[in-house]
Amino acid sequence: MAVGERIRRVRNLRKLTQKELGLAVGFDDKTADVRIAQYETGTRTPKEDLLRKIAEVLDVNFRSLYEPTLYAAEDVMFTLFELDEHYNMRIFSTVEEDGYSKVVRSINFDSNLLDEFISEWHRRKRELADGTISKAEYLEWKLNWPYTSEGVDGKFEAKKQWRSSETPPIITKSRKAKSKQADNQKGK
Repeated sequence: MAVGERIRRVRNLRKLTQKELGLAVGFDDKTADVRIAQYETGTRTPKEDLLRKIAEVLDVNFRSLYEPTLYAAEDVMFTLFELDEHYNMRIFSTVEEDGYSKVVRSINFDSNLLDEFISEWHRRKRELADGTISKAEYLEWKLNWPYTSEGVDGKFEAKKQWRSSETPPIITKSRKAKSKQADNQKGK
């Protein structure tokens, strides 16, 4: 979500008009509503110091308004909060026994499609960890996703090659059947 959309959402939550918010951050009476409207529509982008003022007036964390870079833990959290608005996320605590007992947090999205995407990503991470694919292949898969997607358990063929020639894709029964069916049609 863009900065302007974030500002509008919180302003509406706080039941402020554009003019009231503009005046509260220091704009003059004639331009207060126009300036806030420009930020909310994306015509203009507020500089960091103004965005901090807007956040202060709206009584929210500055990070909840700006577009995150995702390099800080706080940015990741606000991105997860935003995702929670769109996908009814559930958070679980599980105990992972890896020689040590430790509590691990897991997130589940209420979206079958997103679950499939994450399942494929999980598979790629396992393949990287067990040496089935190289770090370069993993990076190529991520950089070109979704064109490199093979779906859960390899049920699709990727539209873009990402594996090196030495690493064969995992072929499932459904892909074998589709491939055989295509070969039979070519032979007719």
